[in-house]
Amino acid sequence: MASPIPSLAQLVSEASSLYKNMFADDTPQIAVCAPGRVNLIGEHTDYNNGYVLPMALPLVTVVVGSPSINGDTVVVTASEHADEPRRVDLSLPKEGSTSSPCWANYVRGVIHHYRARPVPGFRAVVVSSVPLGGGLSSSASLEVAFYTFLQQLRPDDGDKLAKALACQQAEHTHAGVPCGIMDQFVSALGTEGHALLIDCRSLEAIPVPLADPQVVILITNSNVKHSLASSEYTVRRRQCEDAAAILGKSSLRDATMKDLEGSRAKLDDVTYRRARHVIAEINRTVKAAEALKNGAYQEFGQLMVESHNSLRDLYEVSCKELDELVSAAMEVDGVFGSRMTGGGFGGCTVTLLKATVVDGTIQHVQERYHGSPTFFVTTPSAGARALQLS
Repeated sequence: MASPIPSLAQLVSEASSLYKNMFADDTPQIAVCAPGRVNLIGEHTDYNNGYVLPMALPLVTVVVGSPSINGDTVVVTASEHADEPRRVDLSLPKEGSTSSPCWANYVRGVIHHYRARPVPGFRAVVVSSVPLGGGLSSSASLEVAFYTFLQQLRPDDGDKLAKALACQQAEHTHAGVPCGIMDQFVSALGTEGHALLIDCRSLEAIPVPLADPQVVILITNSNVKHSLASSEYTVRRRQCEDAAAILGKSSLRDATMKDLEGSRAKLDDVTYRRARHVIAEINRTVKAAEALKNGAYQEFGQLMVESHNSLRDLYEVSCKELDELVSAAMEVDGVFGSRMTGGGFGGCTVTLLKATVVDGTIQHVQERYHGSPTFFVTTPSAGARALQLS
């Protein structure tokens, strides 16, 4: 059975109740949300200036709050998975290492890079339905939600692309993650009923319709996250930069398979395989967007499987749990394609399938998977926005 996705009204109510409990002398005046995302195809291409094809999810981070009464800046998270403390006074000098608590560094980063100054004091409560560590971009959802919250306190010029870039910088400088632009981009600019084909070099986006009621997206959370994830991301990024330099390109976006094969003798085997994945994945993503636009779901699904196999064999960021989930899903008639999504080493798979076979697919995967997966049935949702408080 797929997990129910909490409604916005439920999340706002939960956040508002916690706010009133934490700040008995105050009531929230502002509510905003920003979605997580699932990437349909185009993995580890964004920091190589390539193409990605994500969509915004109905899984969101909600922030409610108000301007501060006494000038302090206090943030509270309701997530039971967040590291302690869950209440942080950002108006006090920062203590300890940059990783304690980790979640608050994303907020600090957004405040630091916010484009309208000065940022006033505020009180805020965070509630999220985006699974942490699942590869659905809970961090970008938090960043973009907080930026949207600050926009209600002190409006900037409303430029959504600049907003995404500021949130990306927040993750670079305050979380220490050299991420690409995809996650923040789709959280800020997501479009209901559409995936977004994003050119990560030009930062142009083309909406790709995905509103066929006979087709849905099934996200399967493996509920495992291997410790390699964060360190190996940095390693992969450096390997891609090394490959591009050897090929004489500014990034692998500009390289072709002919370029790669012509310089194979200059590359060690690992660097060659990393580059081969990226170059092929960029091409796959463009083909996949065209297939999706034309309703060619079988072709799209085949490209998803090719993507997963490449991530498993060439980029080496999959794991036995993700491979098991993909293999099980592909055994079901009516499933078009399945692949790991996100950085890898655990997290989620994404599957394109007929709406009529969702229940059967979930049952089959549960029987085959040696773990306790969580399932979400989703469609493309809107990006970050302000909400009305009742």
